[in-house]
Amino acid sequence: MAITPDERLRRWRLVLGSGQADGVGMELTGVDRAIDQALEALYDSDRSGGLGSSAPSVARWLGDIRTYFPKSVVRVMQRDALERLNLRQMLLEPELLEAVEADVHLVSTLLSLKSVLPGKTKETARIVVRRVVEDLERRLAAPTRQAIQGSLNRAARNRRPRYSEMDWHRTIRANLKHYQPEYRTIIPETRIGYGRKRSLLREIILCVDQSGSMAASVVYAGVFGAVLASLPAVKTHFVAFDTAVVDLTEELHDPVELLFGTQLGGGTDINRALAYCQGLITRPMETILILLSDLYEGGDEEEMLKRAAALVNSGTQVIALLALSDDGRPAFHHDIASAMAGMGIPAFACTPDLFPELMAAAINRQEIGQWAAKHDIVTAQ
Repeated sequence: MAITPDERLRRWRLVLGSGQADGVGMELTGVDRAIDQALEALYDSDRSGGLGSSAPSVARWLGDIRTYFPKSVVRVMQRDALERLNLRQMLLEPELLEAVEADVHLVSTLLSLKSVLPGKTKETARIVVRRVVEDLERRLAAPTRQAIQGSLNRAARNRRPRYSEMDWHRTIRANLKHYQPEYRTIIPETRIGYGRKRSLLREIILCVDQSGSMAASVVYAGVFGAVLASLPAVKTHFVAFDTAVVDLTEELHDPVELLFGTQLGGGTDINRALAYCQGLITRPMETILILLSDLYEGGDEEEMLKRAAALVNSGTQVIALLALSDDGRPAFHHDIASAMAGMGIPAFACTPDLFPELMAAAINRQEIGQWAAKHDIVTAQ
């Protein structure tokens, strides 16, 4: 359907705002005027005075944008308001917090503010965080379990089974080409047994950087950590770090409590974090260590790289995730990423939707660089 000249002028008027320089000459009325005022309060705040400092003004504005814009746009406008108008103060009011459209970035902001939230607001914040976490779990848990459980089953496949471990149906199917008509039997050249599911097949360590730039990644890592911890054939550790290291593995049963146990915004000591993770590893050949960090090391860079090399040489599978988010290509320390790539540690960013496949590939010991290339992911060189 073609856009009429009046509709084109209307759209330009909403884009350009009410300044005389817009040159459109279009007068807005009704709903269009209300939309324009909501946009002006945020994006022309230097001229219009913004939303003011009163809670009622902010509450009305939050209600207006939820009325006039889709959820995806509302989230962008809220994020812009937090950055442009310094409205973090509004998150200290539980009534305002309840009116906000919650997403991963809002959760990150709440976690960074948790030490200054008043008691009544902190309870509201937990409700908001839980709502977002449960939504992420609904979206991500099933594909994660499906992808990883399939890989675990393949990893568990027993090619030298005892008689009591034989999977006769799969063994027969695998050997039909060896059927001997004269003997009316099959020669089982390939024997397939049931996986020994009672033993731990893999240990996974999520080593998560808590610096401010990694905020959204921390939220996703907490959700995925909880899902991984629910798989009986995997032992999952969750280690968060800034200049100190905290082991939050005991909180994996509740990702909300785990996230509130993090401390966003500190410095970074990757070397110390890797040293702690090194002490957790008892079966290097069966361990996958995911270092989730932008690699801006505030500690001993040379020692950190030596420790990373030692982990690889021990047989531990190490992957450096530069980000776990939908925010596009992240900023990261290119020299350290290249150094890690040179010692066999792939370094790249990953979206949450691809993370289950990444873990499945790691469990199957696929070449992760090739996996990344297959999904058009650029790795550090």
